[in-house]
Amino acid sequence: MPIMEKEAARERDSQVLPKVPVPPLKQTLDTYLKCVQHLVKEEQFRKTKAVVEKFGAPGGVGEVLQKKLLERREKTNNWVYDYWLEDMYLNNRLALPVNSSPVMVFPKQTFRDQKDALRFAARIIRGVLDYKALIDARALPVDFARGQLAGTPLCMEQYYRLFTSYRYPGLKTDALKVQMNAASSVPEHIIVACKDQFFVLDVAANSKQLNETEIFSQLEKILKMSENAEERLPPFGLLTSDGRTEWAQARDVLTKDQTNRDSLALIESCICLVCLDEPSRLEPRDTTRALLMLHGGGREKNGANRWYDKSMQFVVGMDGICGVVCEHSAFEGIVLVQCSEYVMKYITGTPSKMAAASSVRQLPPPKRLLWKCNAHIHGLLTASGDRLQKLVNNLDMDVFKFNTYGKDFIKKQKMSPDAFIQVALQLAFFKCRGRLVSTYESASIRRFQEGRVDNIRSATPEALAFVQSMTDERVTFTDSEKMKRLRDAINAQTSYTIAAITGMAIDNHLLGLLRISKELNMEKPEIFCDETFAASNHFILSTSQVPTTVEMFCCYGPVVTNGYGACYNPQSDHILFCVSSFWENTETSSAVYVKALNEGLLEIRDLCNRSSAAASKSASSGRGAGPPHKSGK
Repeated sequence: MPIMEKEAARERDSQVLPKVPVPPLKQTLDTYLKCVQHLVKEEQFRKTKAVVEKFGAPGGVGEVLQKKLLERREKTNNWVYDYWLEDMYLNNRLALPVNSSPVMVFPKQTFRDQKDALRFAARIIRGVLDYKALIDARALPVDFARGQLAGTPLCMEQYYRLFTSYRYPGLKTDALKVQMNAASSVPEHIIVACKDQFFVLDVAANSKQLNETEIFSQLEKILKMSENAEERLPPFGLLTSDGRTEWAQARDVLTKDQTNRDSLALIESCICLVCLDEPSRLEPRDTTRALLMLHGGGREKNGANRWYDKSMQFVVGMDGICGVVCEHSAFEGIVLVQCSEYVMKYITGTPSKMAAASSVRQLPPPKRLLWKCNAHIHGLLTASGDRLQKLVNNLDMDVFKFNTYGKDFIKKQKMSPDAFIQVALQLAFFKCRGRLVSTYESASIRRFQEGRVDNIRSATPEALAFVQSMTDERVTFTDSEKMKRLRDAINAQTSYTIAAITGMAIDNHLLGLLRISKELNMEKPEIFCDETFAASNHFILSTSQVPTTVEMFCCYGPVVTNGYGACYNPQSDHILFCVSSFWENTETSSAVYVKALNEGLLEIRDLCNRSSAAASKSASSGRGAGPPHKSGK
């Protein structure tokens, strides 16, 4: 990289972004009450209101905690970062697949044979290495905000964790570790998973990176080695699919042996995983591919051909089912999208760089990772496999492409597409259940140093008023009344979004106040013991917009047992929705929710069209009515 460019990169990185603010206490408490009032029973709300007022009273507990939080803001780059990371991810004990790790699902690839699939994998690896080189050189162009308050530069920290992070399981809480020594002497390697075996693929030889042909030839050797039945080892990757405490306990058992310690160290220090999957023998519809990315189909299919602690796992199925599995604690969905799109554009855009045989070096074969196993460890593997199978059998997924309209139609109504879709998600839920529930929509706070996300609480009072007007059988609302309520709901959603992205939402703030009270060894403040607080943090609807510019889509599972995950990707003429829930819960059904969503989107379109027609009709009748009638003044 030329000196000038390096300087420019440094210059750009040093444009210090503002610190995330601590919102005023009264503002957060007022917003909290407004967010929950219409979601809980009247009696319960009265109790909550009293508790909140006591907490926020002059000289009360709230003021003490707020003062401490403001002091913490002075001392740190980002006062909420560690609190949020622990609360959202590291303290969570659930298994990573389905519950935590989102996936990108690539379009189905057409491979004529295994060689084709390995060529595709080799190109992924080359694309990843190119992208990593940009990151290491700090040469990635800065992202700028789109949508609301567009044009602000965003924090780029998350990108620097893409290939350097590893989530270690812990008995009570996990640890996210980021390797800082990027230019260390350790040779860089990728771990290739194939037939539930793990292999070390060094990406450089004699300090020169492997070219595409060399990578391909190494992958061929791996495939061949994995087929040797005598050397096949038990499926150790299964352990990483388990609950975090279970995996931490199993890992403690594994590390008693030096062989296992060596293998773990190699996995924990790799750039990423590439998982060469066996054909699934399932029909490759969108929904099926989404399921297979989320959990690999369990131990009978490719569920053990993974290592879930690693941030990025690129999956290449021999049957063309491909995508990325991402450990979520290190970065948000947008970073996963940017990386995935770069790699896909690399694959489709650059002519295959299969080098001439003369420039291909004879490289030593990749090393297989060895494991020492005993009866106890066999038992742990079986138990992990059983629990993964339960998760596989429980996930109810519906990938739904809404083809009637997309962003263009919504923008013609002079409405924000994201706010519009969020209101439609509320309408769909109300159609299914006759009430609204606490809803999570992730809002990026990357306008601030080390910013991650806060929550947009989309189940607003205005959304409730709108969905009631659309569904009430007893009262007939006029179109103009419904339209007014729709605009109110969209405006409320947009205002909350702007508050959230500018650091003025309530979830991070309340978490901060709770954590400070713990640090001060105070008795837990009543506001946080109240059942309303628990209900408000039980997100039955967990949503996020993950738009892509290349054909691919993102999906994830629900965050609570009786909830829905709803990820959506709005395009100009269609919207792709990925709705997930659990079969075990009788209150939820992805298909039922999707049906309600489809109906609701059509009803809102019809309402908008009727209103536009009426507006243009009254405008034209107004024009054709001769001179205006003069009042008698």
